[in-house]
Amino acid sequence: MDFITGKNTIAYFLIIMSFLACNDQKETFLGVVTSATPEASQAGEKIMKMGGNAVDAAVAVSFALGVTEPAMSGLGGGTQVLLSLKNQPPIAINGTTFSPQNTMVTSEDTLTYHRRSTIPSTVKVLGYLHKKYGSGNVTWKELIYPAIELAKNGFEVGEFRAKVYEKYEAKLQGNKHHTSLFLINGDVAPKKGQILKQPVLARTLERLAEYGAEDFYTGQIAQNISEDMQNNNGWISLKDLKEFQDPKELTPLSIEYGDYTIYSQPPPCGGWTTLLILRLLEEESKNDKIKTDDLVKALYLAQNDRRTDPVTDLLDYDSIVHVKLSTQYVTQLLSASQGFPNSDGISSNNSGETTHFSVIDSQENVISVTASINAYFGSLAASEQLGFLYNSYMDDFVFGEPGHPFALRPNAMAYSSMSPTIVQKNGENQVVIGSPGSSRIISTVGQLTAKWIEKQDIVDVVHNPRIHVNRNKVYFEKKKDTSLVTDNLAQEYGLRFHFPNEDLVSQEGLNPYYGGVHAIAKENGSWIGASDPRRDGQSIRVLK
Repeated sequence: MDFITGKNTIAYFLIIMSFLACNDQKETFLGVVTSATPEASQAGEKIMKMGGNAVDAAVAVSFALGVTEPAMSGLGGGTQVLLSLKNQPPIAINGTTFSPQNTMVTSEDTLTYHRRSTIPSTVKVLGYLHKKYGSGNVTWKELIYPAIELAKNGFEVGEFRAKVYEKYEAKLQGNKHHTSLFLINGDVAPKKGQILKQPVLARTLERLAEYGAEDFYTGQIAQNISEDMQNNNGWISLKDLKEFQDPKELTPLSIEYGDYTIYSQPPPCGGWTTLLILRLLEEESKNDKIKTDDLVKALYLAQNDRRTDPVTDLLDYDSIVHVKLSTQYVTQLLSASQGFPNSDGISSNNSGETTHFSVIDSQENVISVTASINAYFGSLAASEQLGFLYNSYMDDFVFGEPGHPFALRPNAMAYSSMSPTIVQKNGENQVVIGSPGSSRIISTVGQLTAKWIEKQDIVDVVHNPRIHVNRNKVYFEKKKDTSLVTDNLAQEYGLRFHFPNEDLVSQEGLNPYYGGVHAIAKENGSWIGASDPRRDGQSIRVLK
């Protein structure tokens, strides 16, 4: 070999090896996880790095949220899911909870502790998701393991969660139904940065990991729930748990909005009202830039239509929803000469609390999940043996009016505002979004979806101030924004401007009253996650 040629050969070899080394170091996109706590998002990240898909990650995130955000969700709650597999039309998985069979319609004691709880669906939904849509690369035990570790070893309480604890500390301390399980040493509310451990919940999660989701409904956990309910005047029985069905798969509601198709959750959820907001916005703005008047008007009309003329058949709803989302109906609402009455219709629950998270994987499977125990710390009752809070969904039924379509009765679904939503364009997923916050869920998801389609910047949209309408009250996050509403619109509907309590306000002066949006959007060919600064959440771009 010629010496010069040899030098060239060696140089060439080194260049090739350097190129290959760089390629080996190049990170591979596995997905995006965004949820209301860093610990839960990290649990989803871990599962993806183990080979799990978006559904696997979602199961792990949900269990971890129940540990690290116990005021909002947990094993005793309900879960609603919107899932799109590899850009296919989404599937709605209806994880509604049901009132117990022994519900006493005439009872005067329906709103206390254990009696506030419907039959929990969350564990059933998570087990169903894992079995039917999981990747098969990660076991059920592995999905629960991060939550077990967080319950056993503890987690650092964030700013928003610490403020929630501070607000409810007295109720948790002065309660005989074991809410002390969620306090430091069973005594005081955790402050920001303190470590909260939940050993009783850790043992329950370990049993779920060992015996599967069905143990919650037919095994030892079910037996413990039944005994706890019986000992505390609750209505949920072992029969209720054993007969609780798998969640139903439904066709999501959908509309065309410009070049996009928007899917949201059908009844008993609030997706139809979210889509009505978007239909009203599109018609009012005529595809121009959305003005504040346009948004306030759309929120006012849609929220009041839900209040005064709700979808009351939660099973056979297709025909009425078709009418409500039609051009004729939207035009009729917009052209009405006067506003809605303020004294009738279903009540708007502004105290509800929930959590939402979104996940996408490298195959572009996307999942939008809203989970809840309904109010902050649910029913304020927990099992001493199991360590999780029961929900308070019984509060959402109508009391004292047996003829009302949402009247308290056995085996009934509670009306809900949950609106997990997926946006597609040309058959491809573009946005995964949702929020907690009772009726504010609907206002938030509707306006943020429209604003993303207009701006194509999910982080900016999630960080911007929001508006909510309840009856004729318009709630502004920033007082200066009231000047953007014209006098004509305010007079037409008799609008009154309001500003919610600010005791939970933390980062950037933004108020968690307006939800906690954890969304993912495809922008310039790349998936971007957004975590709401109003909460303690984190968005993670998962790379390997």
